[in-house]
Amino acid sequence: MVNASGRPARPHYAGLKRAVVYLARYKYTAVLPYLFLLIATLSQLAVPRLVGQIIDTITSALLNQEQAFAGREAAQNSLIIAVIAVVIFAVMRGLFAFLQVFTAERNSQGVAFDLRNDLFAKIQRLSFSYHDRNRTGQLMVRATDDVEKVRLFIGQGLMFLVQAFLLLGGTLLLLFTTNVWLALVVLPILPLTMAFFMYFGSVSQPLFGLVQAKLSALNTILQENMAGIKVIKAFAREPSEQAKFNQAADAVMKQQIAVTRLFALLFPLMFLMANLGQAAVLYFGGRQIISGTLTLGEWQEFSLYLIYLFMPLAQFGIIISQMGQASASAERIFEILDAKSEVADKPDAITLPPLQGQVTFDKVTFRYFNSGEPVLREVSFEAEPGQTVALLGATGSGKTTIINLIPRFYDASAGSVRIDGYDVRDVTLDSLRSQIGIVLQETTLFSGTIRENIAFGKPEASLDEIIEAAQAAAAHDFIMAFPQGYDTPVGERGSTLSGGQKQRLAIARALLLNPRLLILDDSTSSVDLATEAQIQRALDHLMQGRTSFVIAQRISTVLKADQILVLDKGAVVARGRHADLLENSPLYAEIYNSQLVDDAVAASQEAEPVSVG
Repeated sequence: MVNASGRPARPHYAGLKRAVVYLARYKYTAVLPYLFLLIATLSQLAVPRLVGQIIDTITSALLNQEQAFAGREAAQNSLIIAVIAVVIFAVMRGLFAFLQVFTAERNSQGVAFDLRNDLFAKIQRLSFSYHDRNRTGQLMVRATDDVEKVRLFIGQGLMFLVQAFLLLGGTLLLLFTTNVWLALVVLPILPLTMAFFMYFGSVSQPLFGLVQAKLSALNTILQENMAGIKVIKAFAREPSEQAKFNQAADAVMKQQIAVTRLFALLFPLMFLMANLGQAAVLYFGGRQIISGTLTLGEWQEFSLYLIYLFMPLAQFGIIISQMGQASASAERIFEILDAKSEVADKPDAITLPPLQGQVTFDKVTFRYFNSGEPVLREVSFEAEPGQTVALLGATGSGKTTIINLIPRFYDASAGSVRIDGYDVRDVTLDSLRSQIGIVLQETTLFSGTIRENIAFGKPEASLDEIIEAAQAAAAHDFIMAFPQGYDTPVGERGSTLSGGQKQRLAIARALLLNPRLLILDDSTSSVDLATEAQIQRALDHLMQGRTSFVIAQRISTVLKADQILVLDKGAVVARGRHADLLENSPLYAEIYNSQLVDDAVAASQEAEPVSVG
């Protein structure tokens, strides 16, 4: 993450704290790993004191020359007891360490599950304008790699952090009860070491944010190339795309190296601090042994506890790395979860009653992202129930924007869109969109069978209903030509089907809903004239009694439309039926002659019988 100056922003861990709060959903289960950790740590802390006591017992017994035999026997008994105690504590530590790791990992997987589900649900609810501003690859990284980094910290880093403070606190307490003066010798090293770790934490967290940002850019290039591989090969752009990918991969590598350089400096400093502490204990402890104020057992006990003191300091290196990555990732995750959808149900939104099909645009103006030049300018018209409305105009004239406002993919910047007198902003999105059948210009199919794709909007549909919809869309014949019929897999994004086949399946999917309102965005652009004629005949029958909005490049739809809206630069400049517009609208006549007349000739030739000479 960077600030306005391009420099890494100051670290903050609010997002990571919010991610950790997800553990509260698991109540008592979330506490178990920390209970097991406490028992394992206490078992670990008990061993050095046992070792110190047995060493003192053995040495004192051996030094007593008058009771050498009894001393040896007592030493042996003490040694056996100590070994048994050490084994018991080792078993306890191993058992509870296993339980601690298992329960912590299980909880972290649960948190990752919740975060991914929340992310997916939020991405599904976010408006089209949000997706217009954010690339798919970036969203994918946040739902996968970023969630995994948060999960690793909750499952490992957080446990290491709690364990480090438990070990530090317990070890310091035991060090002071063992030898106050030696503890005071070691104590000044701790704040110095903690200062180093705090500094490295503050520097590393923004760097990890930059790593994730560059990784998102890399993933976006990869996702776009996989989706557009046919176009890349068709234009022989493999070398340039490879160069683009190499540049993004190089940026990720350089950022990772910058992080590695930081931690390559951290660990030697950490070991330097540990060695300084050991040297101080060796010197001052040795002097106390020589002067007789410190026993060998106490010195050994102190040395073992000193290892426990610097062990959590070593763990801080791992903790800071995971915390930095997790914190940067958590911020990116909650950027999505906190995003406000520009299109959402009002608190008092009502359920839209069954549609009659009247659609009214009342002085509608629309700007993308609420800025820049308007795409629509005070558009007003009314479509009566059962009418077919054709939208014509040059590219960028606002045709697609109009049909996007009807199901409320976007909200009008000014004016209102009403269906049966209800402002679309006053009704729930589900009740609105469930009554509208939509076939978009870019056909999207999902992995699965043909049957599943047709029934996408109505999973409970029977096979007979699916077949009826496919027949209406002129899709049944080519479906039955496949060996598996309606159970034929369509492949990823419908890769096994032609463009016309995919479009007919999309039409069947919309028709299966039996909607009162149909939106067809250039829905016959990928089919030949014969297939279009079949689809058009079916649509003519099915459109009866339904309001239909059609963006078409074919003359057949225009000729039969009850109302034609001619758009130019976001405004309706003419409306009416074909004959009236051809006579009264120069722009319509120009569009007709330049775009549709050739189609009309082709259509008439298609209809003429072929004579045999």
